[in-house]
Amino acid sequence: MKSLLLLLFVASLAGCSGEPQTGPGEVRWDREICERCAMAVSDPHYSAQVRGGPVGGNSRLYKFDDIGCAVLWLEQQPWRDNPATEIWVNDHRNGGWIDARNAWYIKGKITPMDYGLGAQHEKSDKGIDFAQAVEMIHEKERLLQTHTHTSG
Repeated sequence: MKSLLLLLFVASLAGCSGEPQTGPGEVRWDREICERCAMAVSDPHYSAQVRGGPVGGNSRLYKFDDIGCAVLWLEQQPWRDNPATEIWVNDHRNGGWIDARNAWYIKGKITPMDYGLGAQHEKSDKGIDFAQAVEMIHEKERLLQTHTHTSG
């Protein structure tokens, strides 16, 4: 009986954690680290979050200091193609959260990991869509890898 009560108590605490099961979660700025590069998540204008996990499994929230880190990290996950996987990014102007796949990205921003992309809701003449942003992130990584191999 005590085991059952303890189990119910723990389950009720988990349900009251306040963490939503979908959408972006709260970030404790300068206290959480990027899942990919282990730098502090500290800029509320350029960070990202991924919510996901294996199909049929529990969804978990992962935090990143830059959309580039989120994209590259997610591509390494076996559940990356799970349709329930969410990617969130901060609006570079006001810090609000945007669905990364529906955002427009402005190039040339100074971002924590130098991927240089600032997200916003509205389409812009200078903006690129998510697919183009992913391609730009890959190009940046290719250049970094080439530089690392030729200088090291």
